[in-house]
Amino acid sequence: MIRLVTLPTPLERAPAAISGGRSVYFKREDRHELGAFKWRGALPTLEAFVRRGAAGVVTASTWNHGAATAWAARRLGLRAIVFVPKGASRAKRALIEAEGAEIRETGDDMDGAKEAGRRFAAESSLPFFQDGEERAQYDGYGSIGREILEQLPEPAGTVIVPVGNGALIGGIGEVLRRQKPSPKLVGAVAREAPVMQWSHRARRPVPCDRMATFADGLAVRVAIPDAVEVLDRAVDEMELVSEREIARAVGLYASAGIRAEGAAASALAVLGRRPDLPGPVVLVVTGRNIDDELYRRAVERSESFPD
Repeated sequence: MIRLVTLPTPLERAPAAISGGRSVYFKREDRHELGAFKWRGALPTLEAFVRRGAAGVVTASTWNHGAATAWAARRLGLRAIVFVPKGASRAKRALIEAEGAEIRETGDDMDGAKEAGRRFAAESSLPFFQDGEERAQYDGYGSIGREILEQLPEPAGTVIVPVGNGALIGGIGEVLRRQKPSPKLVGAVAREAPVMQWSHRARRPVPCDRMATFADGLAVRVAIPDAVEVLDRAVDEMELVSEREIARAVGLYASAGIRAEGAAASALAVLGRRPDLPGPVVLVVTGRNIDDELYRRAVERSESFPD
């Protein structure tokens, strides 16, 4: 089994300009070579596929998940085929291809790309890696929770985690719940992609037709039942944040010398609107992969995003 020498990722105290005098720490998942946390779930999942005899893997993604799948596949000697929707960012496609994956462009959106990917996987007798549905992902993401508990010099009061499909916060939450007393676990959800907050509140997957956030790591429209079940027992709160709040948080991170993608910035956005959260507070900085033009707009013109 492959082990990386870059672990644990750093846990850093936030500068006073961001913490406002509170005890705040950043868990820097953006410091991995891929620039995001997704490898933690992809590597153990593909290792499980190898043990079952797979010679390759199929998935659908526009960036972080696809790149992490390709990265893990290359290390394990697997063929990786990544389906992307039409019009996907050329820069992000190039990064996936740079990790050795084959790109198949089809479908008008991610749902269409996933459907095509599933068909191809079935026809090719290859496993389809659905982000958020593999148990090994949750176990992999749980390592972030263990590192936080080991690295923090005092017991955590709150941990804030960006929420896309829910696997990341679910895996972290399962580990934190074993700590007694356990810290409050808060999910950061884009107001323009609220399905996971709605589903957590309802304690079941609910339909949602909104998915208009610039934070693509939070852009989920369909809740995964397994994730909702894990979140129900592991997560305390889900906080909605606006596009402008996320953009302002991207700018705040930039002022501290950290390039944060929208999803990563959502955790900082929650901190800004929740002064009541007990400290010390840990923010999981999930990734740095954001298009340059979008990054400049967020840093320089946050008011151009809807509030």
